[in-house]
Amino acid sequence: MEKVIFHHLKVGHLGTNCYVFGDAVSREVIVIDPGGRAGEIRDLLDAEKVQVTAIVNTHGHFDHVGANKRLHKMTGAPIWIHQADTHLPKSGLVGFLGEIAKYEKAQSYLVDGQEIQLGALNIKVLHTPGHTPGGICLYCGNYLFSGDTLFRLSIGRTDLPGGSSTALLSSIKEKLLILPEAVQVFPGHGSFTTIGEEKRKNPYLRN
Repeated sequence: MEKVIFHHLKVGHLGTNCYVFGDAVSREVIVIDPGGRAGEIRDLLDAEKVQVTAIVNTHGHFDHVGANKRLHKMTGAPIWIHQADTHLPKSGLVGFLGEIAKYEKAQSYLVDGQEIQLGALNIKVLHTPGHTPGGICLYCGNYLFSGDTLFRLSIGRTDLPGGSSTALLSSIKEKLLILPEAVQVFPGHGSFTTIGEEKRKNPYLRN
């Protein structure tokens, strides 16, 4: 496995897991789910002396996109999201969760199977609808960034606008559980896990 840059920050009011991930040789990275603390993220990027290829949102909920606008202005990096989630910031969810955030329109839309090249790293986009219609995960070697699709011993909620429990379970079983058990799972909230642990212990995934 190629050498990687990996950093994890907890950001925003809901403690969203934001990740900086990329190639350690080329210094190309993506910022995944900057839900807050744009200045802190920018300081980390400056300290690492990296080039931000894109700001990638695993889905459109405010706690994952809240710092998009500021970070976009600070770095000039484009914002990438699945097109099915571009409506979410206007859906009333912001008010429902008691949060006010400033949004920036995406510059590009991700699709299932798309590959993001960062130096020697190849990151595959997996469209995993269920938590939201445009939810995605990002898979690269031994790393899976699962957004709010899969958590340690849990799964994403499906009771918000656009959610579907049937779609979510299908996404997890058909796209994620087929990955090697050693793959590390880095979710949008909470603790890290592995595919193997979730296959064996996650109560929501038992047949």
